[in-house]
Amino acid sequence: MTFTTRFAPSPTGPLHLGHAYSALVAHQMAAEAGGRFLLRIEDTDQSRARAQWEKLIFDDLAWLGPRWETPVRRQSEHLASYSNALAIIEKKKLIYPCNCRRADIEAAAGAPQEGVAQFGPDGRIYSGTCRHRTMRDAGAEDALRLNMQLATETLAAPLLYHETGLNSGAKKITAEALLSQVGDVVLQRRNGQTAYHLAVVVDDAIQGVSDVVRGADLAEATQIHVLLQSLLGLPTPRYHHHKLIRDSAGKRLAKRDDATAISTLRSQGQSANDIRRSLGFKPLE
Repeated sequence: MTFTTRFAPSPTGPLHLGHAYSALVAHQMAAEAGGRFLLRIEDTDQSRARAQWEKLIFDDLAWLGPRWETPVRRQSEHLASYSNALAIIEKKKLIYPCNCRRADIEAAAGAPQEGVAQFGPDGRIYSGTCRHRTMRDAGAEDALRLNMQLATETLAAPLLYHETGLNSGAKKITAEALLSQVGDVVLQRRNGQTAYHLAVVVDDAIQGVSDVVRGADLAEATQIHVLLQSLLGLPTPRYHHHKLIRDSAGKRLAKRDDATAISTLRSQGQSANDIRRSLGFKPLE
């Protein structure tokens, strides 16, 4: 397989320095390996995606220096791919409908037990209120969840993947960890929108991504993605989780932090090379 990385932002706000760092890491790794660098627009959430933000992604990224292959994959143009993947998992009888709202999930959680994880990579670990339901009684307002207990029972052995970034090395994912630290993740939201975990796994396989490059904040989600790859019969790429770029107070950057937006820094007179140097990359020639 050709060494292939990708940068996959959502067009829901401006790119900030953290995005720039991730894109530059992925681009540099591909260049050094003589491989491919892809740009993907993750816009399944059409209620928040905006054309102006997508245009700004292209403008800011090109200004910083990376070049990517075309055409660019937009998730909103490939919804059938995610429906097909969901159908494969449903056929295995590993999905159930859930009509719990966030307040219901919080209330069901009750008092936290000492030593028991309350939150995982998909948010609060679901208590299983709707786990008894079957797809026969699924309604239009239901989310669709993966039955983690049944899913782990399909595994003949622990899942494995290789990390090349922070804490590099061979990694093992056990059924016990998936049950206690992840729980029944959502694969399709109440509005019919494909959840991130399923969409990203399908996209990476279709695009032939060999090395997933992303921030350390997504490292814990990798166990979900490797499990879904196993259930769907898809290859598992290598994963490279890099450090997070933080503000002066040590806080992780967010799209609402306009002071670190690439477009803001550009308007203040900073050059692409100023930003590249500040992030530890060679300037453009």
